[in-house]
Amino acid sequence: MKLVVINPNSTTSMTDKIVASARAVAGPQVQVIGRTAHGAPASIEGHHDEVMAAPHLLREVAQAEKDGADAIVIACFDDPAIGACREIASGPVIAICEAGMMAASMIATSFSIVTTLPRSVPVIEELVRKYGQDHKCRRVRSAAIPVLALEEPGSQARQQVRAEIMRAIEQDGCEAVLLGCAGMADLTEWLTAETGIPVIDGVTVATKMAEALVGAGLKTSKIGAYAVPNKK
Repeated sequence: MKLVVINPNSTTSMTDKIVASARAVAGPQVQVIGRTAHGAPASIEGHHDEVMAAPHLLREVAQAEKDGADAIVIACFDDPAIGACREIASGPVIAICEAGMMAASMIATSFSIVTTLPRSVPVIEELVRKYGQDHKCRRVRSAAIPVLALEEPGSQARQQVRAEIMRAIEQDGCEAVLLGCAGMADLTEWLTAETGIPVIDGVTVATKMAEALVGAGLKTSKIGAYAVPNKK
């Protein structure tokens, strides 16, 4: 099975981290290939960045399809251009926010989300409603750190994420926490041990969901909303 994991921003060090997290959980029959949306913003922090990244992301999806990808993971928690990505791919295209929420809802009766900057909170709250998880998601929280701080050696980013999770446990009464940024993928094991509750990374969950869907012989429906775009 060929699984392509696409980082919709242009920061290659983040791509490397994301791919390492996917490979750590992928089965022995899965070939994980990473792709970076070169030309996109260095990080996706808000609606503008998402729109600017979309053409570059779609280019990488099209290339992955051309290269014979069995499934694709879009590794940004805003789930940018996910509908368009599914239109041009034949196999499953898994969005990490959607996958993470589905996983959280299966292992806990409630969860909170910890993301990076405050401006990302309303974007993710909208996704919570879109995916029908507003009855289980207690709160979307911000650790008040830029996405790229997660790539800086010596930054206090991981400690700030940990502190926000502890506040979520105390104030929200949540049973699990979902990390609201693909750049946090390498923190999952440490944060779970530190906080004592399940801490979920959308990249690893999406990887296993993609593997399961391909194993079940499922592809993206091409009747209706995800039909191949009309030629114009």
